[in-house]
Amino acid sequence: MPGSTTISRPPAIEPPVPTRILRQARAHFFAHGYSQCTMDELAVELGMSKKTLYVHFAGKEALIRAVVEDLSREIRASADELFANRRLNFAAKLRGFAEGMVERTARMNPRLLRDLQRFAPEIYRQIAEMREKNIPYVFGRFIEEGQVAGMVRTDLDPAFAVAFFLSAMNGLIQPATMDRLGLTPRDIVPRAIDLFFGGLLTPAGRKEHEKLFSR
Repeated sequence: MPGSTTISRPPAIEPPVPTRILRQARAHFFAHGYSQCTMDELAVELGMSKKTLYVHFAGKEALIRAVVEDLSREIRASADELFANRRLNFAAKLRGFAEGMVERTARMNPRLLRDLQRFAPEIYRQIAEMREKNIPYVFGRFIEEGQVAGMVRTDLDPAFAVAFFLSAMNGLIQPATMDRLGLTPRDIVPRAIDLFFGGLLTPAGRKEHEKLFSR
């Protein structure tokens, strides 16, 4: 039409090929487990040849190892972003982190952990190592920030509290334990955070916590 203005939008930027592979591989492994997945199926989902897939990752074990490393980096980065956000109070940051973890584990089939425990024990140990690094890094900062804000009890030793939570999570995120409780990782994470911080919070902190986590 005369006089009309067409607004052109910049074309969407495709992520680098390794990033695209990792995103699809995470969804693939989460949905189907480890033993049932093949590089052929993943190549088809990605719309690329298996040869191209192998250019970037040497095999299924190398790929799942990279997926775990990428997930670990993502968890840390999301926590860093929350801690840096001065518009959010302590309770909002804690809730944001819990929601992010639920979103990441929402589609994780418990079969994945059982498969890794049985067929790829080194990768299973890598996941445990990821918890050993990320829980002190993230929850140690939450405890310290909460104490400064007056939301977490200052009579508690942060190092002891972190070790306690890490031990609890190591025990809960086990295939046999999840089977016995009838829970999945997405069920366990928010419940563990709620139970753990419920005992650490001051009355003011508990009030803010309950206000946000009861929604």
